[in-house]
Amino acid sequence: MPVFLTSIVSSASIGVYSLATDKFVLIPKMVPQDKASKTAEWLNVPLIHASIGGSLLAGVLACANSNGIILSPFARQEEIDTIKAGFDGNIFVMESRKTAFGNLVLANDKGALVDARMKPHIMKQVSDALGVEVVPGRIAGLTYVGSLGAATNKGVLAHPLLTEEEKKVLESVFKVPVDVGTINCGIPYVGTGLIANSHAAVAGSMTTGPEMFIIGNALDVVQEVE
Repeated sequence: MPVFLTSIVSSASIGVYSLATDKFVLIPKMVPQDKASKTAEWLNVPLIHASIGGSLLAGVLACANSNGIILSPFARQEEIDTIKAGFDGNIFVMESRKTAFGNLVLANDKGALVDARMKPHIMKQVSDALGVEVVPGRIAGLTYVGSLGAATNKGVLAHPLLTEEEKKVLESVFKVPVDVGTINCGIPYVGTGLIANSHAAVAGSMTTGPEMFIIGNALDVVQEVE
């Protein structure tokens, strides 16, 4: 189960543009079909080739696990229909002034950590949509937890300034080992440059060999450069 390197629209910030679960990988329509299909092949899941709100920023405007996907209120009906065609889980369009749920939520199939400032009724909607317990929290003292880590059913990789207390919360929420690291040659916002599931990890093209080694250890995958 390897770690691959890639870019999307010539950017190494692939987590901003895409997201992966054990059921699917979501990649915007603007990404060429062959490149999107190759990423799905690496992750060993079906491809959902859809944008969110007509935007490239699918990884920012959506969050998901194997049970469900939460979409920004910007999501268009044709995009929702495309997602429905490729995923039989919960599809929930959030009615909220918040739009960047990919930055606000970090989830696997066992739990979810959300922005510590999230209102209780929004947390309940996240819990219902993803089918897991939701806990408010921070990573490295920061609230945009979705951009600060990557979580799979095998492990979590988080911002290198994760505190010991925060680590214990993550271990309790996700029920997997937690480690720290960076992507794209020292970027601590792990979620912006890494997508992963139980099969493989795909990191931004600027990610170094030592960073790939840490990613592989943290998420229980094996390093491989594409």
